[in-house]
Amino acid sequence: METFLIRALQLILSLSLLVIVHEGGHFFFARLFKIRVEKFYIFFDPWFALFKYKPKHSDTEYGIGWLPLGGYCKISGMIDESMDTEQMKKPPQPWEFRSKPAGQRLLVMVGGVLMNFILALFIYSMILFTWGDSYIALKDMTYGMKFNEQAKEIGFRDGDILLSADGEELTRFNGDMIRSIVEAHEVTVLRDGEEKQILMPELSLLDVAQQSPMFVSVFQPNVVDSVIAGGGFAQAGIQKGDSLVAFNGTEIRSWNEFLDQMNRLQLNAELQEKTSGEFTLVYSRAGIRDTVNVQTDASFKVNAYGGLIDYKVTDVSYGFFQSFPAGVMLGINTLKGYANDMKYVFTAEGAKSLGGFGTIGSIFPKVWDWQRFWEMTAFLSIILAFMNILPIPALDGGHVLFLLYEIIARRKPSDKFMEYAQMVGMFLLLALLIWANFNDVMRFIF
Repeated sequence: METFLIRALQLILSLSLLVIVHEGGHFFFARLFKIRVEKFYIFFDPWFALFKYKPKHSDTEYGIGWLPLGGYCKISGMIDESMDTEQMKKPPQPWEFRSKPAGQRLLVMVGGVLMNFILALFIYSMILFTWGDSYIALKDMTYGMKFNEQAKEIGFRDGDILLSADGEELTRFNGDMIRSIVEAHEVTVLRDGEEKQILMPELSLLDVAQQSPMFVSVFQPNVVDSVIAGGGFAQAGIQKGDSLVAFNGTEIRSWNEFLDQMNRLQLNAELQEKTSGEFTLVYSRAGIRDTVNVQTDASFKVNAYGGLIDYKVTDVSYGFFQSFPAGVMLGINTLKGYANDMKYVFTAEGAKSLGGFGTIGSIFPKVWDWQRFWEMTAFLSIILAFMNILPIPALDGGHVLFLLYEIIARRKPSDKFMEYAQMVGMFLLLALLIWANFNDVMRFIF
């Protein structure tokens, strides 16, 4: 329960900040062009609001709604989620959105997306300034990588050190590295001191991301690094420095393979409705082999860690002014990666992988970690900016699309058309929201 509350609090705090910044972008440009803003709300307020306040001599009511699905900025003379069609029937007023030039209206509509993107770049810059950047370079992972069966069929071998994909250097183990490998035509590895080129077939990043064991993972030697008292390994007499040889008669040559066998053990035990597992383990100590029975706990853990290697860590620190260009590059690369992955959403598997608030909440850490919180907030700000600029009615991108049509065709779409487009867009977004959260529920149940 504590983990749920910590993640929920981080999610609410992050989304609230992003909504304020996004709607603040619309608000800023609206007021810059002397357009009246009637409401500025965090969350939606159908029927009633949790809090509202209207300052004296102000046209804007500020408030907090009870429905945490975003927020809105109600701008006079505009067909938006409020669906205030009565106002649109009245003669246009000089302070209304519809009375302003198309260029000004365009800036009002892109203001939210622009502010979200700027926020993400600023957060990334401050993360680098505050915590710097630490990673283990792939070239320094001298034990190489561990590959699954599909990767081996393509031509990879355990122990290969990843060098480049289509000539672009691979620097660190992360999602961008996986994407670069999967979408490359040729991957170069270092094998036994020689560079080898591996021709890549056409692969789906979504399929690769869902594989277990992973397509590629960091190779971990089959040596026990630490044993926790009272755990399965400790009770069986396994000690730090022991080498794992076989799991239930199956040879294991790395800690990766040991973890794969543990996952299979858990799956089989759960299918048989068992609350723990047991297996035989062959290990080697000082060249002498022995066989023991190991019992897991209720979480199917043996309370031991292994395969740790003292690799060289690359630490990069940034001065205040240095952090900004580095943060901008990090933000742009994050946007490129997310935009590239969007093509998978329009596949059957991609639709199944969509997640709602549960999925978003799960990306936050189980304990409060400010660095991780700001990393996730910056990432969500990138997502919010990208999703909102999509040319879908009811989103900012839909309004931008119609404004661009107006600029090119030199005539506005009719108010009736805009009303219908807004309703269609809101229906599509509601359906998408229901589907994404339905996926979360199904994952939780099954």
